[in-house]
Amino acid sequence: MESLIGLVNRIQRACTALGDYGGGDNAFSSLWDALPSVAVVGGQSSGKSSVLESIVSRDFLPRGSGIVTRRPLVLQLHKTDDGQQEYAEFGHIPRRRFTDFGMVRKEIADETDRITGKTKQISPVPIHLSIYSPNVVNLTLIDLPGLTKVAVEGQSETIVEDIENMVRTYVGKPNCIILAVSPANQDIATSDAIKLAREVDPTGERTFGVLTKLDLMDKGTNALDVLEGRAYRLQHPWVGIVNRSQADINKNVDMIYARRKEREYFATSPEYGHLASKMGSEYLAKLLSKHLEQFIKARIPSITSLINKSIDELESELDHLGRPIAVDAGAQLYTILELCRAFDKIFKEHLDGGRPGGDRIYGVFDNQLPAALRKLPFDRYLSVQNVRKVVSEADGYQPHLIAPEQGYRRLIEGALNYFRGPAEASVDAVHFVLKELVRKSIGECQELKRFPSLQSTIAAASNEALEKFRDEGRKTVVRLVDMESSYVTVDFFRKLPQEMEIPKGGKPEAAAAVDRYGEAHFRRIGSNVSSYVNMVSDTLRNTLPKAVVYCQVKEAKQSLLNYFYTQIGKKEGKALSELLDEDPALMERRMQCAKRLELYKKARDEIDSVSWVR
Repeated sequence: MESLIGLVNRIQRACTALGDYGGGDNAFSSLWDALPSVAVVGGQSSGKSSVLESIVSRDFLPRGSGIVTRRPLVLQLHKTDDGQQEYAEFGHIPRRRFTDFGMVRKEIADETDRITGKTKQISPVPIHLSIYSPNVVNLTLIDLPGLTKVAVEGQSETIVEDIENMVRTYVGKPNCIILAVSPANQDIATSDAIKLAREVDPTGERTFGVLTKLDLMDKGTNALDVLEGRAYRLQHPWVGIVNRSQADINKNVDMIYARRKEREYFATSPEYGHLASKMGSEYLAKLLSKHLEQFIKARIPSITSLINKSIDELESELDHLGRPIAVDAGAQLYTILELCRAFDKIFKEHLDGGRPGGDRIYGVFDNQLPAALRKLPFDRYLSVQNVRKVVSEADGYQPHLIAPEQGYRRLIEGALNYFRGPAEASVDAVHFVLKELVRKSIGECQELKRFPSLQSTIAAASNEALEKFRDEGRKTVVRLVDMESSYVTVDFFRKLPQEMEIPKGGKPEAAAAVDRYGEAHFRRIGSNVSSYVNMVSDTLRNTLPKAVVYCQVKEAKQSLLNYFYTQIGKKEGKALSELLDEDPALMERRMQCAKRLELYKKARDEIDSVSWVR
């Protein structure tokens, strides 16, 4: 049966494959951050690498001066049955087994250089290494770059701060166990690892102290004050380690032999003999494995809760992004028609009042059109001077005798022509509103956001249809104006007041001669024409909106995409696929969400099965 540590190992590897390696700097870091882990922290030359190799019982880490660990190394140990061959696998080259641990060391160095180049710079992207051996315990350790105080040649000036910030992103998480490595031949008060651990874990609940190089202390001195918790107390006991000497490393001394020598050192040491059972790399590995298993088990409820919440969010996001598109032409045509209907539904909601925007059309009829009608220059057109001019031109060489009929007709026809401007302006204003509603509807249609090409095609088809509706609307409103000017009602002439009044005892010829050319005569004509124009204005104020709604708004509601539907039905599979060509960024996002959802569901099921058994 798989241990909880082994399960967490596999989830961490899967997270890294999705670009999730913790630290909170990417979109997929939540699950990684929630998983318990052990981070190994220490200053340069503190013996950090030797501690890891002692736990693994293998010489596999790159060595050298300066910063050797330049990327986090997630080391996942899997205990196998006795007699089975030891091997290693890397997360970036799965299914390739390394049985030569010298090649493991080279691959770590090469993979580090692949990201950072052959420089002394660092990267937060981890290397995943799994080691399967009967000589290890189930355990996950994260080897972090060694803390340093000074930037050396070839490093950026911010390297000290960069390394500390990277280490803090790991050890600052409440689910991270800190393995603080300090050399015994230096004052514990100056330990970089203890200083950082104290800042992020002031109670010491998550910190395990490791003291290396006990055999290199000056004669007559020992580290009992530290190991017994008097110099610096932690919640967990300190563990002393005796690493291989540089001479042993140069001679390639076997790690199993080195472990035996370490046990002999503590067993025979007069200072540390009474602590021998709780010292050494072998004890440290078992201690960490047991604690990590308990740590994981205690946090299973919170991890499961996070996973369930993330699954709900991911499923909601996938619904929002839309499911993948089918490849056959029939299904693609169906998808396009469904998307068009979704857009058309939103467009109609804007017109009918379910969404804002349609009220602007009413504003054209209730505000813009009446204001335009009021601004028409009838005062200037029906002034005495212009009335005299038009009437005289209409009379020609024979002056009118009583009422100037031709003058009236010309004045009325000329005045009514002014109505063309407001009528056509109303058509254009409604056309602009409809185009804007098309643009808004496309933007509000969540399903369409996946397909930029289809968005553009629907917008072009809609605008083309609206242009046709506008042309028809213009023709109709101009016809309405022309109809009014083409026939002056009989009632108008019947109701005209008597143009002249013959005074008592006077001669009609004299009265006619005076009235026909007098200012009062032309003023009465202008007033009569104005009354008729006002009547027509009231009529057009009611009929023009009806014409615009009938020709433009109603048509847009009923047949905005009718022509597009006839054309789309004739397209072949390739043309349909081009319309459903999604935004690459959105496709990538959906793929990442789907992979992450699969990971979370699998993790939930496996955690449930392991935790129930335990």
